[in-house]
Amino acid sequence: MANVSSHTVFEFSCFLELGRLRPLLFLPFSLFYFLSLGANFLLVFVIARRRSLHSPMYLLIAGLACVDGALPLLALSPLLLSFLLGWTQMSLGGCLLQMFVVHLLGAFQSTVLLWMALDRCLAVVHPLRYSARMSGRLLLGVAVPLVLRNVVLVSGLVVLAGKLHFCDSVLLNCFCEHMAVVRLACGDTSLNSALGLLAIGLVPVLDFILIATSYVVVLATALSGRIATKAANTVVTHIIVISMSLTVILVAFISYRVQHQLPHTARLLCSALYLFLPSTTTPLAFGIRTQEIRKQIEHMLRSVF
Repeated sequence: MANVSSHTVFEFSCFLELGRLRPLLFLPFSLFYFLSLGANFLLVFVIARRRSLHSPMYLLIAGLACVDGALPLLALSPLLLSFLLGWTQMSLGGCLLQMFVVHLLGAFQSTVLLWMALDRCLAVVHPLRYSARMSGRLLLGVAVPLVLRNVVLVSGLVVLAGKLHFCDSVLLNCFCEHMAVVRLACGDTSLNSALGLLAIGLVPVLDFILIATSYVVVLATALSGRIATKAANTVVTHIIVISMSLTVILVAFISYRVQHQLPHTARLLCSALYLFLPSTTTPLAFGIRTQEIRKQIEHMLRSVF
């Protein structure tokens, strides 16, 4: 291995088997891309514009929309250019940067969903003390450890991956995902795999446990008859959004682990769904099911047209 130079340029095997039909993928992917950007921008714009929507719940929805909009903007833009211009290669530095962005934004998607679950749990279980407890100090006490967790874990994954010696350059994916890059390395990658499993356990798995616990408490309160109809509708919307997001993540994770049993194209589609489907469906769910946001959007559209 010492006499073999490490690859510094990776080539994506992203639907290359489609041949001349590959550029046609630009159309459906760009549809989801612009729909995601437009829907998330509209959600953030409406919440920022209306002072009546500046409560913690709506600000968290706006924060999730920012993350959901940034993910396709930063991660899917190179993919669309590859369909349109035929780009199939990326440098090691660009690949590590994309890995950092994709995994950090994915971690923050999970984190914001957790914040939203905790916010609804507090609002439903202790409605009279909700405003007092949602103080700046409490928010910082919850937010800072989670932000540090995400940044430290993702940075560790990227730094360790950057130190590997790469004997292969063909990346079996459409973007630079951690384990896809690590599998190109020769030598011992046990530390990379261990940190990857730790990141999975401390981010999506831990967040899912806390989210599920929060909504169990909320549902228990609902069954006791101490929850308002408005709060119940809000909680149902949150559960729908979380269920969609976690289902897509689970499908992408399983497809990657059983990649030898799946056609390559099917696995690539599952991987791509992880990037753009939650970012597209989440703002639509909140915009349609959240009455206050829906009214503001309808009012704005009537004033324009």
